[in-house]
Amino acid sequence: MSDSATTPPAATARGHRKERVGEVISNKMAKTIIVVVKRRYPHPRFKKVVTGYKKFYAHDEKSEARPGDRVRIEETRPLSKTKRWRLVEVIK
Repeated sequence: MSDSATTPPAATARGHRKERVGEVISNKMAKTIIVVVKRRYPHPRFKKVVTGYKKFYAHDEKSEARPGDRVRIEETRPLSKTKRWRLVEVIK
């Protein structure tokens, strides 16, 4: 058995995780931000393009995101009752 078979590759350490890009709408909680992710899709029956959105609670360890910032968040283990995402980067 070779050494390469026992050590996992470094690239697969995190595995594949879901990522979303959205806008911060609140940072009033300690180390937590609320990010709204918008998506546009055609209505199933009427085919008009509608905008849907979903709010995600994300962990912001350094409290660097401000309302209005565009951020990238990543899925992670449950951090609290509602927090399942963490801040990866502030885009703009």
